[in-house]
Amino acid sequence: MQRWRGLEDIPQDWGRSVVTIGSYDGVHRGHQLIISHAVGRARELGVPCVVVTFDPHPSEVVRPGSHPPLLAPHHRRAELMAELGVDAVLILPFTTEFSKLSPADFVVKVLVDKLHAKAVVEGPNFRFGHKAAGNVEFLVEQGKVYDFEVEVVDLFVCGDAGGGEPFSSTLTRRLVAEGDVEGAGEILGRPHRVEGVVVRGAQRGRELGFPTANVETLPHTAIPADGVYAGWLHAAGEAMPAAISVGTNPQFDGTERTVEAYAIDRVGLDLYGLHVAVDFLAFVRGQAKFDSLDGLLEQMAVDVKRCRELVAEAGIR
Repeated sequence: MQRWRGLEDIPQDWGRSVVTIGSYDGVHRGHQLIISHAVGRARELGVPCVVVTFDPHPSEVVRPGSHPPLLAPHHRRAELMAELGVDAVLILPFTTEFSKLSPADFVVKVLVDKLHAKAVVEGPNFRFGHKAAGNVEFLVEQGKVYDFEVEVVDLFVCGDAGGGEPFSSTLTRRLVAEGDVEGAGEILGRPHRVEGVVVRGAQRGRELGFPTANVETLPHTAIPADGVYAGWLHAAGEAMPAAISVGTNPQFDGTERTVEAYAIDRVGLDLYGLHVAVDFLAFVRGQAKFDSLDGLLEQMAVDVKRCRELVAEAGIR
């Protein structure tokens, strides 16, 4: 899959294509409906499928300081889109100048002049251009002028997550923040993932017999509520069952919030400096401070046993 950073990266000889536009944070099951439809339409027309997205999140430029927690960094979104059959991802740098682009100018500069859109696939609530003035109806009219089709896909999907609310990135972020990683996983169609580089911490886990990978997460990452979780630690091409701790480590009067993963039953791992991923399968318990170190160690043993069981029930990833 090709990845372009800005309009200037698009090959000069790029031909017609099917395009879909959006932040697509998390590439959840609703997003998957739209993207899969775009891929299918591209195959029917015999042209590539392109996803157009933005960096940073538009809200950070329009309303500084309002950047939402991210469910997936751009490289992860690209991986997930590639799995759906997308041929190219265009990441447009979202600047103040770009935010002032009118819907009509966006159509011409991006869809017509650069991507030569043959069809555009969007959800019913799609908005674009300065002050989000462009909508699907406007896009349809522009398609008649510039010779591209517009197809609207209803991304309405719902399940048990969030009490039956329609699936969305906003709902997923809320569930993650509440620690309901199982609900978030239902929306995403896979466990919620946090990524980062393993850094040196206080190394208390090693001293206590439970060495953990202290993950320095990427900026704006959506991190689950404080507590202990079962999941997997992905490192060096391997998915290892893990007991994951999120929080400030109140047992030792910690103040910095961290994400630490203990690879269950693994000995001698050296992951310092590696980029790793942590998948959250299920919530085990909330963060707590114990009366003694022995009490903490007993609970950690119980936590690891429970995490081992939950991961085994879920099967190998």
